[in-house]
Parts: sequence; structure tokens; C-alpha cells
Amino acid sequence: MSYIFLLVGFGLLIKGADFFVTGSSNIASLLRVPPILIGLTIVAFGTSSPEATVSILAALEGSGGISLGNVIGSNIFNITLVIGLTAYLNPLKVESETIRKEIPFALLASVVLLVLISDTMLQTLSLNLLTRADGFIFLLFFTVFMYYIFEVVRTSRDKLIAEKTIVNEKWGKNILLTLLGLGAIIFGGDLVVKNSTEIAYTFGMSETLVGLTIVAIGTSLPELVTSITAAIKKQSEIALGNIIGSNIFNILFVLGTSSVISPLAVSENIHFDVMLMIILTIVLLVFSRTKYRVGKFEGVFLALAYVLYLAYIILRN
Repeated sequence: MSYIFLLVGFGLLIKGADFFVTGSSNIASLLRVPPILIGLTIVAFGTSSPEATVSILAALEGSGGISLGNVIGSNIFNITLVIGLTAYLNPLKVESETIRKEIPFALLASVVLLVLISDTMLQTLSLNLLTRADGFIFLLFFTVFMYYIFEVVRTSRDKLIAEKTIVNEKWGKNILLTLLGLGAIIFGGDLVVKNSTEIAYTFGMSETLVGLTIVAIGTSLPELVTSITAAIKKQSEIALGNIIGSNIFNILFVLGTSSVISPLAVSENIHFDVMLMIILTIVLLVFSRTKYRVGKFEGVFLALAYVLYLAYIILRN
């Protein structure tokens, strides 16, 4: 039955992403805000809801390895395979504002995570731990990010209203499409994660490895399907905003909430993965500065980077 539910989950993800991208991009027009801001907020938080659910539940059950591995593995998957495949299908246009502020903010969140999990190195403690205090630091950064987003939304909306753009869309239809799509994404993601994890444990995989691979890939499928769908529909701003917003949300809100609920023990191996996440974010920033887009060549490079990383962590564990 696990394999059947797995297939049902994939079907819900694909159809849900189609509805979700269509509805949310039309809502951006109705709200008179740039699509990338919808990508950074509504789409990013919606597609990150499986990560939030899995990590918070794992924290409640005392499974720190799955909670941390899920977030870090998901972020690496997003930067490499999701952006890589999306850019290969349709080169991603990068707004200068995204380069200057959003991607560097994702980089800052990753560096803060590295600092907070390095207790044995920085404070000569015997154990690396994400404490409740660390969780509140993450949530404080998240509040700052949300304040910045709402200020940008307000400014952008004022400009678009001044231009008096005519929008031929209806609120009810697009809200319904967005909610139906989000519901299908969340439920489909939950089916994929639960059943793929169950299958993985039968093959004797460790908790950390399951978190970094099966759970991370499963909970990132909404981002993958949504971003690819957005790219196919020529909504590259939603595709990129979805990934950057999801990575920020995963670290600051998901890990912040998880560690406030229950302090998370940190595996020594995870430091390599966090440092790789930082390096990959810097690589994305560099790629984004070349002609203000992520093209096919950069997409192939990022996708291959994930294949190599996956092979490494499987051999490591």
C-alpha cells in the first residue's frame, strides 16, 4: 500500500502545483504587486508547509536528526536540483532587488545557523545544540524579513496603482484555485513523506540519512513541482521567489519554531552540510549576477552538484 499512496501523493503534488501557480500569479495581479513578492511569501510559505509540519512533529517526538536534516537537505535540494532543473527548462530572470537583498538574506540565515550549531567550537561546550534561545533568535530574524517584505509590497503596490493597470481577473476563482492547489500540495507532500520514509526504514537507513535524503526530497517536491510549473508558464519570478523564500522560511521559521518547542541535538556530520549550503547560496548569488539570470549552463551545473552531494551523503552514512 505504501507504493500506491506514494503515487497518489505525486499526482496530488503535480495537479496542486498547477492550480497553486495559476491562482497565486493571478492574485499578484489583483493585489498589484510584483509576482516575485508573491513567490517570496504566499507561494514560498505554502510550498514550505510540508517541511514545517515534518520538522515540528519531529521536534515534538525528540527526533532532532530528522528535523535538522529535513531543513538543511531541503534547502540544498532547492538551491541545486530545483533551481537547476527549472533554469534548464526556462532560464530564470533575476530582478536586481532579489540579488541585492533576498539572496543575501538567505545567505545570512545560513551563516546564523552555522554559528548557532557550533557550540563545541565557539563556546567550548560538550554538545552542539539548537536551544530555545537560538529558536527565538531565528524567529526575530524572520520578523525582520517579514517587515522588509511588507514594506516592499506596499511600495510596489503604490507604484502599480499609480500606473492604473487594468486587471481582468476575479478574486473568488483565484482564491479557490490557490487554496485547492495548496491543500493538494500539503496533503500530497504528506503522503509522499510518510510512505517514502516508511519504505526507506525497511531498507535500514539511519535517521539523519532519512532526514537529509528521503524526507528532504519529499518535503521539497512542492517547491520542485511549483517552480517547474511556474517556469513552464513563463512565471520565472514566482519560480525563483519560491526557492529563496522557502529557504529563508525553512531556516528562520521552521527551525526557529522547532527548537523553541524542543531543543535540537546537532550531529557533527551536519556541519559539512550547512557549510555546503552556504557555499551553494554564494554560487547562486554569483550566477544571478551574470546577465541578471540563471541560464541553462548554470542549471546543469547546479543539478550535477546535487547528484554528487547525494552520492557523498549516502556513502558517508
